[in-house]
Amino acid sequence: MKQDLPIFRLHPNAYQLDLFAPEVGTCSCCGHLRDWKYRGPFYAIHKPDYLCPWCIADGSAARRYEGQFNDELSIEGWQPDPSVSANALNAELIAEVCDRTPGYLAWQQAHWLVHCGQPCQFIAYVGSTEVEGLRPELAADLQHLNDTHVQALSADGNPTGYLFRCLQCGTHRLHTDGT
Repeated sequence: MKQDLPIFRLHPNAYQLDLFAPEVGTCSCCGHLRDWKYRGPFYAIHKPDYLCPWCIADGSAARRYEGQFNDELSIEGWQPDPSVSANALNAELIAEVCDRTPGYLAWQQAHWLVHCGQPCQFIAYVGSTEVEGLRPELAADLQHLNDTHVQALSADGNPTGYLFRCLQCGTHRLHTDGT
């Protein structure tokens, strides 16, 4: 009997976004024969050949390889100095983002957005059409971007839009980058 795939609270579309490939192999972390191989970012000195979603979801891959799927410096507002007031996220939320949530593929360093004092869900790669449909909601994130950049956004090109959603209030957020 096949085991149900784990669901990632902060990355609910990880399978649809091809961060996992349907590939049979032995997980380097747990040693089990699995059907899904992780293809996203993992920051560690020693990189495993095959990571299954279960070892990501329970944090065992991050622990075993002393690595992270998202680094804490990529979390919006996080500072290494705990006395800085921007450190609104508790250690458990930071660990969830970094150690138990698949990363997403970005042109530059990924950036994990925050809203209502919590990490947002990464929803999708988006282009200008999707952004235009959410323009009023994304106004704060768009205010420092020129219209040419926004019109050039592509879900699978350069530059790319990265759409997030707040788990508390449902507000969407946007990060963009390119080469």
